[in-house]
Amino acid sequence: MWLFLLFVTIPIIEIALFIQVGGWLGLWPTLLIVILTAMLGTFLVRAQGLQAMANIKSNLGEFRDPTESLAHGAMILASGLLLLTPGFFTDAVGFALLMPPVRLALFKFIRSKVKVQSFVNTGPQPRQPRGDVIDGEFTDLEEELNRTTQKPNGPPSGWTRH
Repeated sequence: MWLFLLFVTIPIIEIALFIQVGGWLGLWPTLLIVILTAMLGTFLVRAQGLQAMANIKSNLGEFRDPTESLAHGAMILASGLLLLTPGFFTDAVGFALLMPPVRLALFKFIRSKVKVQSFVNTGPQPRQPRGDVIDGEFTDLEEELNRTTQKPNGPPSGWTRH
């Protein structure tokens, strides 16, 4: 039911805002604002998205809980979708999601509603050096011996006659 209301309410809000802003500014300035916000939003989403990906990688590499970084990345992705959608209301919400304090407040609100019972990292674990392990290299002597003592094909060369 909430999703239905969202899909009905947002377009009505956008249409009303387009009518108001278009009546105040005119058609071309209104369209120019919509295009410029999409371009600016794309630039900002790309920059913050790369930062969010670096934070996620860092958290996973250091075996820390990546929940907050993943949530920020998801909110940045959502802001990109909102900023590419033509409209003033969606642009306002999209730009708001690009602000870290807004994302943090939204994350804390969502986290208060969701209970995480455990976090398990099943990726490769870092090797811990043990005292009884000796690092070294080896050469297969049998293979080396077979290579150097191969019997020649054909008659002897005469060098070994007495």
